[in-house]
Amino acid sequence: MSPMVLIHVGQTELWDEKLRLQRYAAIRQRIDMNCVLSHLVRSEVEKYIQSHLHYAGGSTEIFTVQALAVVARESSGIPRMINRICEKSLMYAFQQQRKLIDDYMVTFVVGNEIAK
Repeated sequence: MSPMVLIHVGQTELWDEKLRLQRYAAIRQRIDMNCVLSHLVRSEVEKYIQSHLHYAGGSTEIFTVQALAVVARESSGIPRMINRICEKSLMYAFQQQRKLIDDYMVTFVVGNEIAK
């Protein structure tokens, strides 16, 4: 067994821009597995958010259907972005003392809190 195992997740740019260079051939040759996940479609985004809320013990009724649509659109189905948008939306809702996150709140958060 190899004395070192490296797991790298979520940065396809590393593979596309760096590891394809000849000077990194030795590293590339040692990669046993490369999995690329496609972006989530809207229904998958909703299930992804619901499963996270369920796991955290929260209600699936925190985001309106329209809010989920905005999250799906603005995140392009990228789980990292879904997480950031939802986290910032939850914090914004808490600051505003709101129990339900609607599409206007998510749009505000994306426009003011999320750097693309």
